[in-house]
Parts: sequence; structure tokens; C-alpha cells
Amino acid sequence: MTARTTADRSTRTALVIGGGVAGPVAAMALHKAGIEATVYEACDDSASRPPKEHGSRPGAAMTIAPNGLQALEAIDAAEMVRAIGTPVTSLCLRSWTGRHLAQLTPPADLPTTRFVWRTELDEAIAREAERRDIPLRKGKRLLDATDTGTGVTARFSDGSLERADILIGADGLRSTVRSLIDPSTPKPHYAGTLTFTARVPKTELPSTEGVLYMCYGKRAYFAYQIFDDASAAWSVNLPHREPMTATEAQAVGAKEWLRRLGEAFADDRTPAPDLLTDTPAENVLITGPTETMPPVTSWSRGRMILIGDAAHATSPTSGQGASLAAESAVELARCLRDLPPGQAFKAYESLRRPRVDRILKHTTATATATSAAARTATPKPAGPLSRVLRDALLPVATKVGGAGGAVWGAWQFDHRIDWNERAG
Repeated sequence: MTARTTADRSTRTALVIGGGVAGPVAAMALHKAGIEATVYEACDDSASRPPKEHGSRPGAAMTIAPNGLQALEAIDAAEMVRAIGTPVTSLCLRSWTGRHLAQLTPPADLPTTRFVWRTELDEAIAREAERRDIPLRKGKRLLDATDTGTGVTARFSDGSLERADILIGADGLRSTVRSLIDPSTPKPHYAGTLTFTARVPKTELPSTEGVLYMCYGKRAYFAYQIFDDASAAWSVNLPHREPMTATEAQAVGAKEWLRRLGEAFADDRTPAPDLLTDTPAENVLITGPTETMPPVTSWSRGRMILIGDAAHATSPTSGQGASLAAESAVELARCLRDLPPGQAFKAYESLRRPRVDRILKHTTATATATSAAARTATPKPAGPLSRVLRDALLPVATKVGGAGGAVWGAWQFDHRIDWNERAG
């Protein structure tokens, strides 16, 4: 069925809070649905992007999964990711000894996962939003919002007020909008590891030919991919007993962290030690603590609603954060295109909750090292016995734990959104 006309629709304008992935994608989807949307981002340009001296620090590394690309396809925006992304053809799991544990490959008929640098993705999204005449206002930190019953008025830290029919919270793990919807929602809590990412300009190691390796190290977790041009990217989750803020971790300094990481991976028979040696200290991005968010009970109240990490934050190593955010952005726009706000919000939540809950359950760390490794949740250091059991059982677990044998997460990745199908 086709969408209703503008005259039949009660949502005509939207305030979108958050300029990461979810916010601008939601604005693009709303624009396609005929709804005027403006994106408000707390950071200005200089604060939101790390320096890129000689192109050396392109922000954190991330992947856009097939389901994320399919969501972007629904709003004609997938090409912006393909243009900047490097294909990831499969995921290979290794032990600290270098032993091959499993290799997981997405279904062949789906779009290929893309590796991207976060700042390059942000820039691509901003360009695409500008091309579609979608306003993106920087330096606009939301303080509070008033729901009048017929619209929402937002107040920003610069003293300005903005009004629209609805307000969408795409403002991440520490969402202000989430606290306005439900002040009793729990805060994120420390997950026990610090995260580091780096770009290696040149290494003597061979290309991984599109394979992303995830190594369950003796003392920490190490993921890497080596590209055809001899550059590489790696990320580390380093167990750290005491919580540290990103500012505190950055104050330690990249050189000192590289030294500590070198010690953590010294015994590992994987490329981790060599890649760390090849990494200039100025290329290390110290992201800070990994945090998890308890399930959010209330996604909406009145004319305010949540999408992306503000509603459903995933495990840092799930590879699904941006992709789920894109899915939710597109589905919300489709619901608002076809239904009044209250009905649209209910339809959106009924569409998204079951899928999101299943993926969150699948990617959340569990009590046993084996299931944690099989589900690619944030791993914790395992003792000798735990490592032996995990490495022995992981090849079996990947075949029976939802991966479908050699096929990597078909149920996660094969999620197609029919833009022309009526919502509700």
C-alpha cells in the first residue's frame, strides 16, 4: 500500500536531538516521508572531531552490518557508506595461542559488511544531509523540553527555543531525552574494560583479505584487520579493575598505554604484538571506558521518543550499534508517515522491541567464557581452565548458537525494510 498524503498526516515537523548516526539518518528518513526535520548536535565542529594530522586519526573504527546497509538502502543512502567503507567478508575468531576457533560468514545474498572510520562516516552523513537540505545545527545542547500535547518546545543551553510536532532523542548512551521521558531510568554502568583504537599507516604483515580477526587474548581482547594497502586498524578492550573516565584515561597518555598494551599481549601468538609495535603513539585513540545500559523500559512519552543507543545500546563488540540505529530511524519515519504520533510510537515500538531485545540478549556477555566468546560479547580475562574449555567448545557453539554453521548471524543480518509497506 502507498503512504497517505500530507493532508492525512498529523506529523509535519520534528526536532531530532543528536548528530551521530541515528539522528541524521532519522532526519533523512523523515525527509523521504515528507516530514520536515532539523538535527541538533551538542558539540560544535571543533569539539566533535578528533584532529586528523596527516590523516592519521580518523576516529574510532566501526562496522556497518548488512542489515544496516539494507536500512540505508530503504532511504537511498547506502552508497555513502559503500563509498568510504572497506569490505569485511567474514569474521575469524582466534585464541591467544593463534589457534583458529571459528570463521563466520554472512549470507552471500546480503550486502557486504563495511569497515569505516567514525569521523569519515560522520562527514559522509553530514554531506548527504546537506545534499538533501536537512538542517544540522551544531553547538545546540538540549537542556529540557516541554510537551504541550500538540507539540514539543525544546530549550537549549544557548538560550534558544525550538518547537515542532514531535521530538526524537537520538542522543546516545547518556541521553538527555531519555531522562526527560523517564527520570527513573538507570544510568549506564562500567563494563570493566577500557577501549583503544588505532590506525596503523604501514605494517609488514600480509593483508587479511577482507577478514576481520577477533582474538581472545590471554589478558585482553584484540580485533584487527589489515588492508590491501598495508595499512591496518586495531581495537582493544583492556580489562581495568577501577573505572576511569575518558578524560582520566587520556591523561595517562598514548605512549604509556601502548607500553601497557604491549605487556598485556606480550605472550599472545597473534599479530597483536607486531601491530602495537607498528603503531605511532599519535595514532592511538583512547576512547575510555566501555559502558552498558540496562534495558530501557520507556521509549516514549507524549510526543517524545527514543532511537539508537538512547533506547537500545548494544555491546561494544556486537558490530550492531550503528546498524540497529539505522533500522530504528527508518522504521520510526515510516510509522510517522502513516500514523498520528501516539499510534506511530506504539507501532514503532511493537516493530522494534522484539528484534532489538533478541539482538541485545544475543550480544550481552554471559556468565560463562564459552558463551561470551561465541556471542562476541565483551570478553573478560579467562583463567587457564576457562580458556581451554572456551577454545574447545567455541567451534561447536558457533554452529548451534544461532550462527547457522558457517553462516554468520543470518537472522541478524537478513532484515529488509519495505519502505512502501504501510505501517500499523
